[in-house]
Amino acid sequence: MWEDNFRFMSDYVRPHGRVFALRADGDLRVLFEPSSSTAIVLNCDYYGWIKSIALAVAGDLFESYYPSYRRFSVHGSVVDFGGSGLTIIGPPGTGKTTHSYGLMLEGPGFLGLYKKPNLVADDWYFVRILGDDVVAFSSEKNCYIRGDIGGIWREFRPLLEDIDLDEAGRAVADIKRVVGDRTREQTVLKTAILLRREERDMEKVRRLSAKEAAEYLAVNDFCNPHQLLRTHQKKKLRRGFFEKFFKRLDVYLVNTVLEPLRIQNEIRSLITES
Repeated sequence: MWEDNFRFMSDYVRPHGRVFALRADGDLRVLFEPSSSTAIVLNCDYYGWIKSIALAVAGDLFESYYPSYRRFSVHGSVVDFGGSGLTIIGPPGTGKTTHSYGLMLEGPGFLGLYKKPNLVADDWYFVRILGDDVVAFSSEKNCYIRGDIGGIWREFRPLLEDIDLDEAGRAVADIKRVVGDRTREQTVLKTAILLRREERDMEKVRRLSAKEAAEYLAVNDFCNPHQLLRTHQKKKLRRGFFEKFFKRLDVYLVNTVLEPLRIQNEIRSLITES
């Protein structure tokens, strides 16, 4: 799964971080030693944790670079429309992956999105802020998909043919089997959709300021359960990044309590407005 998921690097490149997955007594635990960028994952029973911890190690390294070279990691998805990128970020269970894949579908009801969608990342990406631009870079070669994606969007059922699901009901799959060459390694972000699922508040869509958006992420642990360090310094650094990040984007908060197709239509209408 690892080789299917990630691109290869040259054997001559010195490793900057290490991840060990081991069995031991007790429950799932993740240990991290920051000076050597070494993560030890104990008693993990499915692949998704391993790959996410590896990306978190890379994210911690990128955050420690000098400011002019610094990048940040975002636990979210990115879809590109003719060079303009949309990111979807939300706490686990709010539909981030579901609606990213939904945006990849074309045909009737595409609500005037005349530029073909291209997938950059479905779960995790890296960012550099270059002047007024926010450039998002893909992190994985292939996608770690949920086994129920074909039940939500039937167009993706071919991805589940002839693959074995892991203990979490997921598998690494080549999305190009469904979308062809509509994948990209980077894009310039223009719009951010933050997701929430709140049944007591039926407001579907609300525009947010950069400060409000950064506060929403900070309150929700930056929508990333795989952060290796949560020190005061790290939280301050990430909060400052996201304020700069959102200042350059149109940001909306979308409530995903309705069925996926109705939420998908709301998101698509926001894209056409932007």
